Amino acid sequence: MTVAEALRAATARLAAAGIDGAARDARMLLAHGLGIEAGRLMLHMSDPAPEIEALVAARVAHQPVAQIIGHRLFWGRHFHVTRDTLDPRPETETLVAIALSQPFGSVLDLGTGTGAILLTLMAETGARGVATDISPAALEVARGNAASLGLTPELLISDWFAAVQGRFDLIVSNPPYIAESEMSGLSRDVLEWEPHLALTPGGDGLSPYRAIAAGAGRHLNPKGRLMVEIGPTQGSAVAAMFRAAGLDAVAVHPDMDGRDRVVSAQLPS
Repeated sequence: MTVAEALRAATARLAAAGIDGAARDARMLLAHGLGIEAGRLMLHMSDPAPEIEALVAARVAHQPVAQIIGHRLFWGRHFHVTRDTLDPRPETETLVAIALSQPFGSVLDLGTGTGAILLTLMAETGARGVATDISPAALEVARGNAASLGLTPELLISDWFAAVQGRFDLIVSNPPYIAESEMSGLSRDVLEWEPHLALTPGGDGLSPYRAIAAGAGRHLNPKGRLMVEIGPTQGSAVAAMFRAAGLDAVAVHPDMDGRDRVVSAQLPS
């Protein structure tokens, strides 16, 4: 069987299983089997196909592609992904872009997961980085990603600011924000395979923002910035929390699809 024939067969099987983006996922699985970037797959259509039965079967079971192949591309870099971490989403790059719009020398990432946000910001700027997570397994993934990029952040097991000392020019976070009542509506890819601890804090989904708003002032330098990813309906509520905490320059930013995605604020001088 050639790569072209395997691609058609895998696409049909994934589509029959109800997988959104079946053709895209089939290309990624085949490229992984060949050990090449997915963008180069078209150059190998006449080659003998690799054995990808186990990969396709895993995707049919709705395991995310990033978990199957072990990595996800984020801001041009590969980050290792496991079932202990969220799969970094393209919309999270909105937060990175806003963070990079102004200089900073130190950054704290609360609830780092794979470390994709923190490590991207460190790699792009040379800033000193500290990351926290309540999950030791997630911190080990972040540690491995840091090592693969030649970066040396400080990694802390911490419930938000509990173990954090000092002040920073920038604090970032993509916290769990899905309300408990919304969990049943998630796709199988997310609900069955990603860590619920990183998806929802329970209740209305806003408790992490309350903790971040309460502690940010003690850990930001004067004129230091805070920015968090949000769910698309949470902008007004989170912005109000930040204002009530004494932060200024509060703004809600859309992602590339026009949905509210990031709330930013600044500590007054």
